[in-house]
Amino acid sequence: MAADLSNSIEQSLDRWSGRRRLRHRRDQPGDLPDSSRPPGVDRVPQIRHVVILMMENHSFDNYLGTLGRGDGLPDPPPTNLSLSGRPVAPFRLFSFEQPEGVPCQSWEASHVQYGNGTNDGFVKAVEKITPDADPSLAMGYWADDDLPFYAGLARTFPLADRWFASCLGPTFPNRRFLMAGTANGLMDDSIAGVIDYPRSGTIFDLLNRHGIMWANYHHVPHRHLYSRRIGGLGYAHVNRRGQLLTGRQHPGLAGQLRGRIQCTANLYALGLFRTIRHLRPIERFFEDAQAGTLPAVSFVDPDFKNCSEENPQDIRAGEGFAAAVVDAVMHGRGWPHTLLVWLYDEHGGYYDHVPPPAAVEPDDVVPFSLDERAAGLRWLWRHSAPGARAHRDSDDAPNGRYDRYGFRVPAVVVSPYAKPGFVSSTVYDHTSVLKLIEEKWNLPSLTRRDAAATAPWDMIDLEGRPAFLDPPALPHPARAWPG
Repeated sequence: MAADLSNSIEQSLDRWSGRRRLRHRRDQPGDLPDSSRPPGVDRVPQIRHVVILMMENHSFDNYLGTLGRGDGLPDPPPTNLSLSGRPVAPFRLFSFEQPEGVPCQSWEASHVQYGNGTNDGFVKAVEKITPDADPSLAMGYWADDDLPFYAGLARTFPLADRWFASCLGPTFPNRRFLMAGTANGLMDDSIAGVIDYPRSGTIFDLLNRHGIMWANYHHVPHRHLYSRRIGGLGYAHVNRRGQLLTGRQHPGLAGQLRGRIQCTANLYALGLFRTIRHLRPIERFFEDAQAGTLPAVSFVDPDFKNCSEENPQDIRAGEGFAAAVVDAVMHGRGWPHTLLVWLYDEHGGYYDHVPPPAAVEPDDVVPFSLDERAAGLRWLWRHSAPGARAHRDSDDAPNGRYDRYGFRVPAVVVSPYAKPGFVSSTVYDHTSVLKLIEEKWNLPSLTRRDAAATAPWDMIDLEGRPAFLDPPALPHPARAWPG
């Protein structure tokens, strides 16, 4: 009785916060995947639990290029030229630990790597961004026996070989696309840039509005959760005020704040009240998976300091964590009705041979750098009125636009309904996750990007007996997760 009352109160609060966040919106029948049915209705009852496991910073070729499935590294592989004209071909890496900051996936580095569609700037980007580092590292890859669990996962379940990051940039903007279908102007990993909110809200607002339960499982100790979120906001406020006066970030502050982002929901930091009830410790994920009580939508985050696979981490730690998550889902009571997507936020600066195609711009907000001159005045203008950022002059885009996908990343769909041995070459990006959720629960799109996205339905078969109702045996990871 007490639990039912608590759940009822929580759902009421969620609906209130969702309506409040989206008060400017009016869902029209034409906005819905099925205009004949109300928003929030479940259109795919075979799937009750959607789980998103997004790891960090590796390209398709860097992890799966030699797998022998999908569009991997060509034979012979193409080369990149250094600034001096030295050709560097892709090569196997034999160290599982990565140098810190090398290669780089910043906005600048990613656009150098893209090279106007040639993908020939990976070596040059290292030389320009970190001139004292070994530039050939950007061309390195790991083979299937280096990461045996990932290789087995990609050979067993359907693999997407055209899943692109959402923009040519780093972690924060790409994870923002996963949440909201837009980066809302962010183009770097500075927490000082996350004190804003997209005009159309986030997927969490839509789920709240329609009473669809969700959770973001994370690694922050519960006793630190409030202090980290509120402290992060406070630091960012101080940094903003400094930028307003000086146009420069406080020395060293960005690095201190970077470690305070510990869960995906933090990347649109406004709206603490509506998200805090949905942030759950990672231990709770394994309990919920075993009991079959995962919510309708779960975002599962790695420990961004230890097992996300971003440099300088040992990639085996991340594989071990991902293996634990997938194993918990496959052997939990909810497995017969679960769909899990394993993917990466962006390429981490590692080489991929497929040029990212053009993409639909999500909105009218252009990429904005807080390191620009007069950044403080620009920030004041951007936040001077509700929706001001959404109507910025389209010609004022010195940093480019969100009109192109980022590089390919590994992506596999894990479900009893998954198609065995299937490779999808459909073009996806992170807003394909939003499209999946929107089409399942008949929800409107958030931006032009997710409206144009394709959900990965072609990777599953909902007709007949599920092929993987009995979970398949997968190889053990190179290193087990100790959690």
